[in-house]
Amino acid sequence: MLSRSVRNLIETPGGPRIDFSAPVGEPALAAPDSVSWRVFKNPVALFVGGVTAVILELAEPRVRTGVWEHSSFRSDPLTRLKRTGLAAMVTVYGARSVAETMIAGIGRQHARVAGVTPGGEAYRASDVALLDWVQATASFGFLEAYSALVSPLGAAEKDRFYAEAQPAARRYGATGAPTSRAAWEAQLAAMLPRLEASDIVLEFLTLMRQTKIAPGPVSLLQRPLIRAAVGLVPAEVREVLGLGAEWLPRPMELPMIRLAAGLADRLPLPGAPPGDACLRMGLPGDWLYRRR
Repeated sequence: MLSRSVRNLIETPGGPRIDFSAPVGEPALAAPDSVSWRVFKNPVALFVGGVTAVILELAEPRVRTGVWEHSSFRSDPLTRLKRTGLAAMVTVYGARSVAETMIAGIGRQHARVAGVTPGGEAYRASDVALLDWVQATASFGFLEAYSALVSPLGAAEKDRFYAEAQPAARRYGATGAPTSRAAWEAQLAAMLPRLEASDIVLEFLTLMRQTKIAPGPVSLLQRPLIRAAVGLVPAEVREVLGLGAEWLPRPMELPMIRLAAGLADRLPLPGAPPGDACLRMGLPGDWLYRRR
């Protein structure tokens, strides 16, 4: 059931089906022994970190307008989340040629997205500053979710994670994305004066509450996971957005989430991208799940 739930997070009817086990021997943009392969194999960290990243993205008015007016988040949030999840899996685990083809396609889509914010500021989705912010928030969200809820990561491992994202970031056009935890903190400090509250952030969180992400008992954790995601947003950003204590995890929710996340981190899922990517590289399908 869990394997089906995880695949359900990235597959859409009629959407692309990526074979992560092929071409045999072709490396990904990140190596199997990378921190990235360790982090992205955990579905709890991916969901929580993804929600954290979107909250941070939506705090920036140009990114917020582009996402809300040029994507299907409002009309079909589940499909949009699945596409984002698939893109993350391909970027980390997919063969390099497959990842580069997908990233080039996303770049062409970004090139068509442009407009003006309600505040009168022009934007283009291909602007390097916006791509840098999106890349930075994604790296922060996934990394901190894994470290907080699955297994604590040291400063050196966190720096490695940001550095490992650089080959993909450059291909996406995010040439100024942070290369270390310190660089992320500097970028956040520089961006903070631009961030602002918006009803769209609350609308997004409401959609996440109401949209059933996974079937069965997994769905019972959905609201606690969303609160955990809000809790990972830096306190100064939560203050700007007006996300008070009512949005934070309730007593005993974090221990419950950590238990589920820890189990998921040790449970190989046949047919899931991490295992198939290991097989492509000549490693046992459960190799990542045996590394600590």
